[in-house]
Amino acid sequence: MYKVFIVDDEPFIIEGLYDIVDWSMLGMEIVGYAENGCAALEALTETPTDILITDISMPKMNGLELIRQIRQLKPELKVIVLSGYDEFAYLKEGMTLGIENYLLKPINLEEFQATLNAVHEKLNASRNDEALSEYSIRILRDNVMYRWVCNQIEEREFRERIDLLGLQIDKPYVLITLCRVRTASSDLLDLIEQSVDSIERLSTVITFQDTDGDIILLFNFDDPGEGRLESAELIDELSEKLRDLDVQLSEGSVESLEDGAHLSYENAKKAQEYFLIYSEQTTIRFDELKSPATSSQLAAIDWDESTRLLLARDREELFALIDQQFAYMGEIAGVTPLFLQDMALEWLVRFKMQLQKIRYAEEPRLIKEGYDQIKSAGTMEELVIIVKKMAEMAIDVLNGDVKSPIVQQVLSYIRVAYNQDLSLKTLGNTYNIHPVYLGQLFHKEVGESFTEYINRYRIEKAKELLKTTHQKVHEIARNVGYWETGYFYKQFKKYVGVSPKEYKGLG
Repeated sequence: MYKVFIVDDEPFIIEGLYDIVDWSMLGMEIVGYAENGCAALEALTETPTDILITDISMPKMNGLELIRQIRQLKPELKVIVLSGYDEFAYLKEGMTLGIENYLLKPINLEEFQATLNAVHEKLNASRNDEALSEYSIRILRDNVMYRWVCNQIEEREFRERIDLLGLQIDKPYVLITLCRVRTASSDLLDLIEQSVDSIERLSTVITFQDTDGDIILLFNFDDPGEGRLESAELIDELSEKLRDLDVQLSEGSVESLEDGAHLSYENAKKAQEYFLIYSEQTTIRFDELKSPATSSQLAAIDWDESTRLLLARDREELFALIDQQFAYMGEIAGVTPLFLQDMALEWLVRFKMQLQKIRYAEEPRLIKEGYDQIKSAGTMEELVIIVKKMAEMAIDVLNGDVKSPIVQQVLSYIRVAYNQDLSLKTLGNTYNIHPVYLGQLFHKEVGESFTEYINRYRIEKAKELLKTTHQKVHEIARNVGYWETGYFYKQFKKYVGVSPKEYKGLG
């Protein structure tokens, strides 16, 4: 959003400017105000500002002198003058100082908004003409690299984008390492990039952030053996430097550049899930999760079919597949109890990853309960029972199989009426239940508050509309249930990390 600063010696003018314009809809926000030129000049030296709206006649320093002095500090600042005096001399001097418009009080709202829109367009054009800022480069890099490791971008477009970004990815092998921090840190990416830059011997290493907020390190190298050693060195150094942040580092698999980046990324994500089991570790490597002797055997399991049956909520067929796969593995000569336990854990991790993709929420109970039971199982039959139990738990979660019918009704109602004015009070009246009790029950059974759930649901719907329609942001806000556009912007930034306009432009 573009930042606006207001200067006027009449407080009611300042208050009026706050109220008469929907600033967020214009892509602007008021970042400060002052009642005289001296105070404004002092504040403007410390406050990032794109647009200055100032009166002419003020005590201590008039508006024209303020413009003259601030131009020396911020020559690109856009200025709109408000004045109660229809004086040609003022207008002439203002024009020489490069103002956008000279508006007479009382303000004509239509003319004022037209001026703001024109300024907004100029600022946009100015930004487009400039070199990409560090922030916008990061947004573009994150988007391009994430789409690549998810197999969502064509090779030609990918090459064009990384050339624009100055990235070089042309060596035959890739390895992806994922960094997830359990302690909040806004500068984690900067810390990691500094660590990477400090190790001159490294081959190509590119850092970016995925949509889950995880930091991704992409290693690109000529020799798999040397590449593994270099990545291991960096991982060890990162683990040491970031130990106070409670960081979890998971390494994927070495794959070919041509078609394997998404596999390495998926395997790094999968290895990350095992921290729920091996919580005392700081680093987990995908290739160490299973011995080489059993890798091909695990790969023989039809995981795509298991995913399909889980998503179809087909208990009977999923249970039959579990029976079939364990029976097959049990007949392999030399199979060990440890391998069968690893196989059972593989099922649990895949159940959890599917739930997380669909529900945008963690289901740690699935792994924690299953892990303890698997490790104490004495026979293969017991393992089969445990995996089936976890499969049933996963299906129940997908079905929204909560204990109380009232919460099921509320969830169903949200899905069809999320764009209406929903609150615990209105829902309590609808379903004849006290809103406080309903809120407690909802939080207990859904795992988050009603407000968090409805905001998250609406933002997901807004993301769909931003990508699939040409509606304006304020229209989308209303269509998903936000009547105040400013509040919608705030919630969208909270859940997505970027503004609606930035998200729409990610492509």
